[in-house]
Amino acid sequence: MGLPGNAADSLNGHGAVDYSYRISKYEVTNAQYVEFLNAVAVVADPNGLYNPEMATGLAGGIARSGAAGAYHYAPLDGREQAPVTYVSFYDALRFANWLHNGQGAGAQDATTTEDGAYTITAQGISDNSIVRNAGARIVLPSWDEAYKAAFHDALGIQATDWFRYPTGTDTRTTCSSPTSASNRANCENVVRDVTNVGSYASSASPWGTFDQGGNVWEWSEAVSASGAGREIRGGSFQDTSNSMSSSGQLSDVPEDESPVEGIRLVSLVVPEPSTGLLVALGLLGLARRGRRSHGKR
Repeated sequence: MGLPGNAADSLNGHGAVDYSYRISKYEVTNAQYVEFLNAVAVVADPNGLYNPEMATGLAGGIARSGAAGAYHYAPLDGREQAPVTYVSFYDALRFANWLHNGQGAGAQDATTTEDGAYTITAQGISDNSIVRNAGARIVLPSWDEAYKAAFHDALGIQATDWFRYPTGTDTRTTCSSPTSASNRANCENVVRDVTNVGSYASSASPWGTFDQGGNVWEWSEAVSASGAGREIRGGSFQDTSNSMSSSGQLSDVPEDESPVEGIRLVSLVVPEPSTGLLVALGLLGLARRGRRSHGKR
């Protein structure tokens, strides 16, 4: 994400970011989260990174076999590239910590999941006060980072610099099954399930991200106005297309694990390492100025 120092959206004050960063092109998938589980939740899973609903619930996609000491995790057949669901805000922080710490294997401790990009403590959880550490490399998006990636007019299509929907348009997005048509998303229960990430191939944001509207809500770092929750954005396969607009937002208690909430990540290292899971996550750099936009002509 380039153009550091961009002005905020004048309608709501969101989206100003004064540094370059990278953001996942896609939502984190079941296959990617399985790598995490098989690294840090084989002997034991004290922090509940795996929810059994991942195997049996609506929109789930991960099975666990074996017993404590020898757990094994695998994506359900055909759901490898669907977004991981039943993940809490703290699951998302721990996944970010694991990436920040080099994707090591072992117990869930300060070297893998409990410190790094975020320091996770019982008091921090109780107070809902955990914040990004100085020097963090892989993180959940701030509200402004997520907003800019979804709505900023990277190609200068219109004078306002901001679109109202995360597909490069001010026209309300149409909910549909996966299609090559533009300005489409998985919403309003048309599909009644999550779809593989990037299935709406002609409905990227101006910066090239997919599914920032529909499919699953995405956790952000932002604390809710009440102080008790964390903000999520983007809507889900069950919500109306209005929920994915630039005015749409919702909060949830950070412990919640539901079939409609998932993860997108940001890298604050530009460029980030060029191999492994970070590449698989599709972290994006600067926009390609010649890329076709689906905004106003």
